[in-house]
Amino acid sequence: MKLLRFLGNEIFLGSLIAILSVLTAFASFQGSIADSKQNEHEIKAMQLLNDGNAEYLSANQFIVYDYTMYDGWYTTDSEDKASYYEASYSPQLQESIANNADDPFSDAYYDAMYADANDLWAESDANFETAGQWDNRGDGLQRVVLIMALGLAFAAWASLAGEGSNMRLLFSAFAVVMLVMGIVSYLGVTTVAA
Repeated sequence: MKLLRFLGNEIFLGSLIAILSVLTAFASFQGSIADSKQNEHEIKAMQLLNDGNAEYLSANQFIVYDYTMYDGWYTTDSEDKASYYEASYSPQLQESIANNADDPFSDAYYDAMYADANDLWAESDANFETAGQWDNRGDGLQRVVLIMALGLAFAAWASLAGEGSNMRLLFSAFAVVMLVMGIVSYLGVTTVAA
């Protein structure tokens, strides 16, 4: 028991309180940064998702227009009208006809028409994924804050007990355990690639 008496030392307790306070504040600061980054990526992901939806609807309108122009070209009996309809095709339909005149509305045509929407959706998904990683990091840091705050509370209670008290030693030991658990927990918090 005499080996554990250093736990009740005023300087040791003061140092323990200072270390736990700084580490609690540091983990809390990093947690707030993680929450901010999560929010930033979620907002960007929602914006990209909305932009992708708008591009998808726009592509649908152009596809309907291409079908209308193609039907007009197919049914016309005038070379002038046929030229007008052909000139009105979207660049994607013109390229599709050049590649395969027998199947102008092929999968390649639709892929080209929806390419911008698909790119925006992919970027949105990537941002949602990054936001989830920041969320996990923030959750881990909040756990560290909780553990360190418990250690700080134990150290504070230890400092209030009498110098020769066994409760002082017990609370001080709990504070040290919380410090070690907090450090181990901090080292286990996931990082997010920049």
